[in-house]
Amino acid sequence: MTAVQAPPRAALTRLAGMRHTSPGRLQLLLVVLLVLTTLAGLVTGLTAASAAAGTTDLRDRAQPLLAEAETVWSSLADADATAAQAFISGGLEPPELTSRYDEKLTAAATALTSAARRVPEDSAGAEAIRAISAGLGDYTALVATARALNRQGKPVGAAYLSTASQLNRGTLQPQAQALFQQARREASAGYTDARSSWWLILLLVVLVGLGVALIATQAHLSRTTRRTFNVPLVAATALTVLLALVCAGLFAHQRSGLESAERAGSTPAQALAETRMLVLRERADEALTLAARAGRGALEDDFTLLRKRFVVSGEEFDEVRGLATTAAERHDAYLALHDEIRKLDDNGDYEAAVKLAVSPETRSAFDGVTTVLDEALTGRRAAFDDEIRSAGLGLGALAVLGPLLALMIGVLAALGLRARLEEYR
Repeated sequence: MTAVQAPPRAALTRLAGMRHTSPGRLQLLLVVLLVLTTLAGLVTGLTAASAAAGTTDLRDRAQPLLAEAETVWSSLADADATAAQAFISGGLEPPELTSRYDEKLTAAATALTSAARRVPEDSAGAEAIRAISAGLGDYTALVATARALNRQGKPVGAAYLSTASQLNRGTLQPQAQALFQQARREASAGYTDARSSWWLILLLVVLVGLGVALIATQAHLSRTTRRTFNVPLVAATALTVLLALVCAGLFAHQRSGLESAERAGSTPAQALAETRMLVLRERADEALTLAARAGRGALEDDFTLLRKRFVVSGEEFDEVRGLATTAAERHDAYLALHDEIRKLDDNGDYEAAVKLAVSPETRSAFDGVTTVLDEALTGRRAAFDDEIRSAGLGLGALAVLGPLLALMIGVLAALGLRARLEEYR
């Protein structure tokens, strides 16, 4: 046991002895400075790399996944509403509605394919994507059957349409919503990862420690050698200050960009997407109520709840206040037409109610709401892209140049102390 412990004890004794001689103290200071410069270079590189990777992942994966999940969800809801509108038109369906239905299903399938590449295979998001992909075929088959029976004038077509809508609303849309919620959580986590707060705290501690060690070393040399300045150590201190300022500037800029991307991009985009979903569900409820020929029921009750949830006055809409106000005004115009449709249907004038529901006037009022919401959503996504790209500027360069600056600081510190050590030889 004694033989094993002797070398460590001897090393500790030697280190303790170095504290009591001038050359020994200089050697200890040199070791401390070299360790701190190595840590500074390593932590600077890792912090910059972590922040850059987090920002890139947020820009290239998490936020696009959120947009694709919203596309899947809204496209399914839009297809449901469009299929119902086309059905109640009777006979030969309007070409524009048929085209829109096909377009929305294609958009959903395309977004699903893209989203599948952005989620782990064993995640809840991947399960949702697989469930939607499997159910889309059944949904399109049911709608196709309903349309064929409707063209033949067979009332059973309404039952097929109802089954298709139940599949869409009860299975496909909930899965799409689950994908959207997971994407939103990943986007939120992406902001946390991109900020790299723990790495920044460690970097701050290391740089402050290095700066204090350099100043303390120069103060020690000034007392023992009667020389005011040690040029290499002064240069090392200046480079340390430069490194700290560069890090502070780049990370402050990155955080500012992340905050702007979240405030002006992600937050309003999510609110707009959910508001758009409410409007699409309203339109589907309206058409499906008429297709069922049963008057007021669960779907109209759902419509009543949805119209109360259409609120665009919150702070999340501050960045699109003008467009949000326009959307609210157009939504009120659409609701007025819906109330007229319900009045006609409740009074037994079903044909007039259907005619008004599929009329250019009602379609234009509804499209006016979705168009302005789409415009606002597109603008917020563009704002996010601009801010997040700006936030990532310089981080890749810092991951390389930061360690190089730290290396230069270490070399200068070694040169400054070596000159003093040589005086004792």
